Amino acid sequence: MSTFNQAVHNNTSMAPTFLLVGMPGLSAVPSWWTIPLITIYLLSALGNGTILWIIALDPTLHRPMYFFLFLLSVSDVGLATALMPTLLGLALAGVHAVPASACLLQMFFVHVFSVMESSVLLAMALDRALAICRPLHYPTLLTNDVISKIGLAIAFRCLGLHLPLPFLLAHMPYCHPQVLTHSYCLHPDIAHLACPGAWGAFYSLFVVLSAMGLDPLLIFFSYGLIGRVLQGLGSSEDRWKAGQTCAAHLSAVLLFYMPMIFLALIDRLRVPIPQPAHTLLSYIHFLLPPLINPILYSVKMKEIRERILKRLQPRKVGCVQ
Repeated sequence: MSTFNQAVHNNTSMAPTFLLVGMPGLSAVPSWWTIPLITIYLLSALGNGTILWIIALDPTLHRPMYFFLFLLSVSDVGLATALMPTLLGLALAGVHAVPASACLLQMFFVHVFSVMESSVLLAMALDRALAICRPLHYPTLLTNDVISKIGLAIAFRCLGLHLPLPFLLAHMPYCHPQVLTHSYCLHPDIAHLACPGAWGAFYSLFVVLSAMGLDPLLIFFSYGLIGRVLQGLGSSEDRWKAGQTCAAHLSAVLLFYMPMIFLALIDRLRVPIPQPAHTLLSYIHFLLPPLINPILYSVKMKEIRERILKRLQPRKVGCVQ
């Protein structure tokens, strides 16, 4: 019997550990996928760190759109960092067993930064909708005071929703083997193992629906309003320019939500897909946005691109005659 199967056999109800599942097919060569994981993380940290650096140092970028982009980069770095401990543990040493306290801590930070990203994408959709639908009122609607309140609301939403979860899940009775279906700890995964009737599982469902269910609906509603305004613009050139201001954000929205929607439909409809495909979709949902978002915004947003290129140019040093 393998080490993983022995751990499953010994892991009875209320055991102080959870068991993670790695990428099928790679357990025999765990060190092989360490290099891609570390590369993805370092590139994500570099890209998002560059965005944070550029926005923080340039006062002309201290505007609503770039404030939200700053928060998006913070959430991307935080999410990638929260995922790495268990991913690298599996990749480097094949460590499947994770203490419950460490698992719940990872779960907390993964979901805080994930909901933060979802909330920021919603705030960015609101920003674009106001800029395009109400351009004359935009400066008076999104003042610095309003932006500060939106930032506080995002922080309160992330922490307020998820702070009770580790305590609820730590004291829930578990009636199933504590084997998770991912390479990291997620609260729907943990709540699914609870005994029927455990109300912590219902709270977990409420958290998922109130953020990941509501936010994409509001974002696509915002884009519906934007689409109506774009149809009313006189020339195709005006529509193109207005649409380009939304291109990076819409790409980030699709990149973040589409794998999650596919996973939800697969689980709901019980579509028989191979486990590696299911695991890969989960990795795409969590790891690809932190890697791709900085590239999207650097390419699509002229002001970010120009300032990055300016910082990369060597400084000219004058010669003293």
